Amino acid sequence: MKLVYFAWVRERIGRPEEVVDLPAEVATVADLVGWLKGRGEEYAHAFENEGVVRAAVDRVHAKPDTPLAGAAEVAFFPPMTGG
Repeated sequence: MKLVYFAWVRERIGRPEEVVDLPAEVATVADLVGWLKGRGEEYAHAFENEGVVRAAVDRVHAKPDTPLAGAAEVAFFPPMTGG
């Protein structure tokens, strides 16, 4: 699965994207965030406040309970403001 990181999420992780093989137990966006947090300090820092980081599964905004089955891409980004 391709993971894409934007804005300060990218800065904290230190890369714009990566391709990963997810373990079978990673079934939802929330599971993915939990798994990523265990991959290293930079991921733990990026996702330290899970309620702030937003996700999109195959370019559609997704909630933490969104299933990942069949998805090709998950993007993570901070909330956006308009003005």
